[in-house]
Amino acid sequence: MTGQQAERVKTLEARLGASFPRPELALTALTHKSWINEHRSEGAQDNERLEFLGDAVINLAVGHRLMERFPQMKEGELTPLRARIVNEEGLSRIARRLGLGELLLLGRGEELSGGRDKHSLLANALEAVFAAVYLGEGLGPVMALVDRHFAEALEGVAQALSRQDYKTKLQESAQERLKLTPRYRTVSETGPDHEKIFEVQVLLGEEVYATATGRSKKDAEQMAARTALDEWHKRIEKPEAVISPASPSPKEDPPG
Repeated sequence: MTGQQAERVKTLEARLGASFPRPELALTALTHKSWINEHRSEGAQDNERLEFLGDAVINLAVGHRLMERFPQMKEGELTPLRARIVNEEGLSRIARRLGLGELLLLGRGEELSGGRDKHSLLANALEAVFAAVYLGEGLGPVMALVDRHFAEALEGVAQALSRQDYKTKLQESAQERLKLTPRYRTVSETGPDHEKIFEVQVLLGEEVYATATGRSKKDAEQMAARTALDEWHKRIEKPEAVISPASPSPKEDPPG
């Protein structure tokens, strides 16, 4: 390993917040196959094998954190959450944050074609780096790196779940308590085509639970569901509360 290459590893350690007991693995993680093609006599290895292992390591670590964070979720619910975090776009974003592109050993052609900023190349390099940490120090330090560098992505998933759409929340509550599925129907459409206002009602059984407006049917339905949820909670607290009966209205919209 040359002095310049050793400096790359030290810089990676500082940015990553991890040490490499086996610095040769870190250098391999930074080595693209295009560089190997131009330096065959040096006996170095590219990062593809580490990338293969790193993919499994990151999936394991992120999956572990998701299971801890959402203990009630089933496998079928956890898998898409992990996929929202561990994907090419998400990994390359973290790699850019670490300035990984500028540390890579690239061949001349890859360099000229903008390889240091390619999504796929950066994502693969990050996987290789995590594999190098795993092989050098085990899973513990990998988990610490996930906590540090995937924290934003994990929190984003949690926030997205907390902002689950109101229509879904209303449907789950209505089906659980009343064995009914909410229905939506458009009461009116007003305004010019480019500024239409939709008025929508949400019904449970034959009862209108709420009415709301929006710039699109979708927005109006979400607002109606939100209002209905508020009314739902009032009824739970005050069962004697009464809602006025449904009034005649236009044809119901198809589910969706």
